[in-house]
Amino acid sequence: MTATSYCLNPALKPPHLRQTFKRLGRVRIRGFLADDAARMLHHLLRDRSDWLQVINSGELLYELSRDVRSHMEPTRAAALDQAVYAGARNGFQFRYESIRVPDDAVARMASPDPLAAFATFMSSPEVIGLLRDITGIRGIRFADAQATAYSPGDFLTEHDDAVEGKGRLAAFVLGLTPQWRLEWGGQLLFHGEQGTISHGEMPGFNTLDVFAVPQRHSVSEVTRAAAYRRYAVTGWLRG
Repeated sequence: MTATSYCLNPALKPPHLRQTFKRLGRVRIRGFLADDAARMLHHLLRDRSDWLQVINSGELLYELSRDVRSHMEPTRAAALDQAVYAGARNGFQFRYESIRVPDDAVARMASPDPLAAFATFMSSPEVIGLLRDITGIRGIRFADAQATAYSPGDFLTEHDDAVEGKGRLAAFVLGLTPQWRLEWGGQLLFHGEQGTISHGEMPGFNTLDVFAVPQRHSVSEVTRAAAYRRYAVTGWLRG
């Protein structure tokens, strides 16, 4: 698979999307990719086995493969769970699975990974031009990307994506979850004032959520009732 394996949905209507983003600082673009490309990308993520569970502890980041977790002693796994939930009580905490993509364009082009090809597609003149048009942010130069999978118990607490020196102008979440129930959690939540939720989006399929940085948001915990993982490709539109 190469960057040309992916293509935009020709039925997108930028003027309507532009008005929504200008009013709210965010927009959900439904049917972002051509249907075949979206299904192909979903199947790719579902069938991959090289996912790494990422967990933070303050500024430190830990990565655990599925093989390591499958051989972890129950008492150690329980202790890790307790530490993750303890970290979420009063600070920034996350746990989910990830497959990362290089930021460097040359490294992407040299990589055989279809996710690297997708990141190249997201940084192509056609896509960057469309996203500049929709957001009105002329300084967007390229997109970075990572695949994410949220299993029951996974979550991402409140943050605003603003990291000095990264040039993050907007964030995106390409939803690749064909079936989901609202009760299963995993919602992208935008935070209002005094502990309120100003808006929420449930996991979708072939939906691209784009929102300006900084903007306070979180991903609610996926419940044990969820029958599937919450799959997405996420990243930032950068200057």
